[in-house]
Amino acid sequence: VERRRLSSSVGSTIRLGRGRARPPSAGGPRAGARRRVRKRTSDREARRAAPGWLRGGAVDVSTNMLERAREHLAPHAQRVSVLLADAAALPINARADAVFSTATLHWVPDHPRLFKSLYHALKPGGRLVAQCGGGANIARVHHRAEVLMRAAPFAPFFAHWRDPWEFAGTEVTAARLAAAGFVDVVTSIEPAPAAMPDAEAFTAFLATVICRPHLEYLPDESLRQAFLALLTGQAAGDDPPFELDYWRLNISARRP
Repeated sequence: VERRRLSSSVGSTIRLGRGRARPPSAGGPRAGARRRVRKRTSDREARRAAPGWLRGGAVDVSTNMLERAREHLAPHAQRVSVLLADAAALPINARADAVFSTATLHWVPDHPRLFKSLYHALKPGGRLVAQCGGGANIARVHHRAEVLMRAAPFAPFFAHWRDPWEFAGTEVTAARLAAAGFVDVVTSIEPAPAAMPDAEAFTAFLATVICRPHLEYLPDESLRQAFLALLTGQAAGDDPPFELDYWRLNISARRP
């Protein structure tokens, strides 16, 4: 993780996860083909744009996700290191020019501790740029899930439930970043609704992404399927149906 010509540290990419499976494609073969074309194009552009001295690091708490990262980044193995670590306790001190994260930081519940960790990972002048869930992110599904968690037959299994997410707002996030030592802090939030094409796709997305933590509390498959079916049935009556009310929190800050 060194910028060899300039003797300074590299930009780091923070990715937190627990080996979550990706949901099936909602767009079918055409959408998949478009994504493959975009991926090949973006890979070529990245190779052209990246200077030869640039080095990067990928961080995750999941060995499964890191194995996938190694496979995906194999063509760039000499320039990208992979590290098993908690983003809220990074074993990196003043080595990164930049930290970048997308769709990840809301899985770290202690944001004050997280931002202090990222601050110490950056060199003076280093930048943090991130986007994650924030504000009222997927509040509709979460509210409905909370109601189900208090009802029979699910309630006994959620007695020790703890939310695994932190969906903070702009002002709270800005204050936490400043408290960690960051300057030039800019935070904003934007709607990013995502519509699933049908009930099957909606259920699959709940099972693999949004409600996976809930399902881990339920002891058998019949309860898990019943939980998902009730949420999917409620979403069928929404206008539009099967839409997820995503909100994205944008973060930009600098270590002085």
